[in-house]
Amino acid sequence: MKVRLFSIFMICVLFSTIHLLNTFGQSPEYTQFDLPDGAKARLGKGWISEIAYSPDGTRMAVAGSVGIWIYDVQTGEERNLLIGHTEVVTSIAFSPEGQTLASGSNDKTIRLWNVETGEHKQTLAEHTDRITSISFSPEGQTLASGSNDKTIRLWDMETGEHKQTLTSVELALEINDISFSPNGEMLAGASLSQIYVWDVATGVLKQRFTRHLTSVVSFSSDSKTLASGSHNGAIDLWDAEAGVHLRKLTAQTQSVMSISFRPDGQALASGSGDGTIHLWNVSTGTQAQTLTKHTQSVSSVVFSPDGSTLASGSWDGTIRFWDVSTGVTKQVLTGHTNGARSISFSPDGQMLASSGRHEIQLWDVPSGLLKRTLTGHTNWVESVVFSPEGSTLASGSRDSTVRLWDALTGASLHTLIGHRYDVSSVVFSPKGLSLASAGVRDREVLLWDTDTGTRKRTLIADTADWVFNISFSPEGQTLASAGRDHSVGVWDVSTGVRLHTLIGHTEAVYNVCFSPDGSTLASGSGDGTIRLWDTDTGAHKRVLTGHTDGVLSVSFSPDGSTLASGSADHSVGVWDISTGVLSHTFTGHTDIVSSVSFSPKGQTLASGGGDGAVLLWDLTLMLPEHQRRTEDINADGVVNIQDLVLIASNFGAIGENAADVNRDGTVNIRDLIQVAGQLGADAAAPSVFKRDREIAPTRAEIEKWLTQAQQLNLTDAISQRGIRFLAQLLLALTPQETALLANYPNPFNPETWIPYQLAKPADVTLRIYTIDGSLVRMLSLGHKAVGIYQSRNRAAYWDGKNAVGEPVASGVYFYTLTAGNFIATRKMLIRK
Repeated sequence: MKVRLFSIFMICVLFSTIHLLNTFGQSPEYTQFDLPDGAKARLGKGWISEIAYSPDGTRMAVAGSVGIWIYDVQTGEERNLLIGHTEVVTSIAFSPEGQTLASGSNDKTIRLWNVETGEHKQTLAEHTDRITSISFSPEGQTLASGSNDKTIRLWDMETGEHKQTLTSVELALEINDISFSPNGEMLAGASLSQIYVWDVATGVLKQRFTRHLTSVVSFSSDSKTLASGSHNGAIDLWDAEAGVHLRKLTAQTQSVMSISFRPDGQALASGSGDGTIHLWNVSTGTQAQTLTKHTQSVSSVVFSPDGSTLASGSWDGTIRFWDVSTGVTKQVLTGHTNGARSISFSPDGQMLASSGRHEIQLWDVPSGLLKRTLTGHTNWVESVVFSPEGSTLASGSRDSTVRLWDALTGASLHTLIGHRYDVSSVVFSPKGLSLASAGVRDREVLLWDTDTGTRKRTLIADTADWVFNISFSPEGQTLASAGRDHSVGVWDVSTGVRLHTLIGHTEAVYNVCFSPDGSTLASGSGDGTIRLWDTDTGAHKRVLTGHTDGVLSVSFSPDGSTLASGSADHSVGVWDISTGVLSHTFTGHTDIVSSVSFSPKGQTLASGGGDGAVLLWDLTLMLPEHQRRTEDINADGVVNIQDLVLIASNFGAIGENAADVNRDGTVNIRDLIQVAGQLGADAAAPSVFKRDREIAPTRAEIEKWLTQAQQLNLTDAISQRGIRFLAQLLLALTPQETALLANYPNPFNPETWIPYQLAKPADVTLRIYTIDGSLVRMLSLGHKAVGIYQSRNRAAYWDGKNAVGEPVASGVYFYTLTAGNFIATRKMLIRK
């Protein structure tokens, strides 16, 4: 029998800004199964609603939010993915001979599939509301379907025609579950307050049991006993023919989400919302075993045809096979997820974090494999985000806490306590020294020190209404908030003063996002529109329309020319900012899309949402003109700072060369200025530098380019724009103050990088001390020019060894940077 997940996933989800990968490597085969048009990979298999064995026990079908996964029971490998329903698949059933699989969905349809080939055979579509349950008659000639339209329909499997509707004057509520008796004479249906039993031959209602909060029903193998599970945790056994109550089974502390009789009828299994599975002796009503390996609600349980194995599917993303005689786990299938409330890529694009119910999954992007699951939260995790340097992951949850995690090891660093209610959004400041968190119902935005985990101050207090999402401007001086009161707030970070209240949306605002240059703020609303605002004046610039339901997430492309949106209408929109035109729509999700974001190069767009899968969309197919730009030296589909570096590395080359942009036969400063002019039109220099700092040129190199360009006295618009861009890039590499930044990774084993920035040239020395103040190592870094020393090839490096080359022990250490008159100390942790 199945889980009742649907009301949970109708809840509005909250969101966070995400950062995406540049490239996508080799992946497990399942990440490529039946991808929608335009998608290049899928991470995660979605959440589980029901599982079913094939009659011969060789296959298992798993219904859920992505589609229907078919597994080989012996090997645990994915054999197929059946795609076609446009919304969540809620119920599945194999025909008795095993040749056909039927599936029911929230899209109000039933589909019939060829089990061997996966081919779609037929669609049955007469229900007017979502399908909640389907069941084959024992001989396989009839399929019954229950729906929220308050009917049970019987279908002829020979023709696919609807042949009968079972109703009664008492049938006033939606049908939660249905089950044929094994002898084919009865059909049971469960609504919230009643259990019905019909005579299949006549369609006459035979029995009606009054039982409140009923969720699932199942017949014993001899058709004599009917079991019903309730939302209050109880299981009732009934005499199916006489309608007499036999006994009550109680052990679950939460809702009974699934029940299944063993084929011999002597045992009953039940899956519970408390994460447990109970095995019962039917004749005595006593509990035989309790299985407790699942960490979240058990949505579906089913016995193998021979009765020796019990399979269970859970919201924890696993399917477990249990030895019935011993209660030992025989096999575990992983990769399923229970919703992607928020997704975030690490700055290097190698990891993806996705959050769901209680947990956070960390995925290895090149392989598509799940690296680890972070547990600790006790309610939905609404927001996840990586720190700018990638060493820390922050999460905000409906359990009122914010947690900081080591992104490399998954270790919990700090639990931040301060909010009274749900935490809807977390976001790092641009330098990563602070973290802001938004409380929904406490109407506060709190600011935290990311190094110590201590609360620094209340950034915003007593806003007009609930805060759903927050976003720092690129320079970190402004914070935007999205509110339930239909408005967008713009706040001064240093004072907490509201600078602007942006009015125009007619429903709640769910997400806000600054453009890379900070000049524009985008907001997505439940009214189905996106609005663009001038961040300096608060003036409304443009409204984008095209979605048919609420806009839940918005994200600018790295060059600021494009905006992506995720919607409750299950689609992803891509908008041209200059014209406001919806240039492309991606479809393929089967539930709300709650998070969208571009890769650093703008070639890939990621989307995630209620269906639990993250889809990666190939934008180079949509925007082929990017590939034709002569300024795109490395032909990676986008003009960026890497192209500047390639031109500089080819200075003086003659003849045919991709770096000879103006085709005058020589690669020189004029080619570099032409590319810089394109960058000056597409993006702000600080944002470009921040995206590509690992390969960014030095401040000295940019000074040299700028001097050469200015000596040419170029007056055309592109060259002037390129010169301004270089000047802005030089400014971005000129810190206003000297600072020692947080090392990464931290904790670490055995090596770490220690970044810093210099506002003045200085002799730089780094000293590392034990917790008792003993000097471990001194690193003389030499005389350094003004600049930002943050990337791995520029930051200070420590290999975790002392002055004589011996590895130091695990523990807390302090590092002190001396640069001229500047001295600062921070702490780090070695964990072995």
